[in-house]
Amino acid sequence: MSRLKEQYNKEITPSLKDKFDYSSVMEVPKIEKIVVNMGVGDAVQNSKVLDKAVEELTQITGQKPIVTKAKKSIAGFKVREGMPIGAKVTLRGERMYDFLDKLVSVSLPRVRDFRGVSKKAFDGRGNYTLGVKEQLIFPEINYDNVDKVRGMDIVVVTTAGTDEEARELLTQFGMPFQK
Repeated sequence: MSRLKEQYNKEITPSLKDKFDYSSVMEVPKIEKIVVNMGVGDAVQNSKVLDKAVEELTQITGQKPIVTKAKKSIAGFKVREGMPIGAKVTLRGERMYDFLDKLVSVSLPRVRDFRGVSKKAFDGRGNYTLGVKEQLIFPEINYDNVDKVRGMDIVVVTTAGTDEEARELLTQFGMPFQK
């Protein structure tokens, strides 16, 4: 059992229950899934770039990503409908907690000039989105094998009804929000 899940069951649940005055433990918000998405716009010109992105996402999350395709053609970007333009992974359960643990304790502190993640990136329904500018902050990525710096979006989907509850939940998981 992962460290974070244990922490959630033992400490976070009771403390959230007190703070928001829930009547039942089932009301306490939890993290449902984490989606890591990497848009690879360059894949239009060069399909090898996508393979590399898929490989890196696999290393980072420990799970094989699916390739995302363009929904519609955009002439300005030279994109046709159905062209592969990115990769994403949906993490749940054990892997999700492991990934979050790694993100909070190892990867985010490695970001240059890191002052905390934005408090404003909640969507109003308790989900949090975080953009990462480079994949190098993850310990699994070997610097020498990187052909190009790629960013990614990490979306944390929680069962919380409000941003306030979601923020409290993530803060207790150790998410370093800006002061």
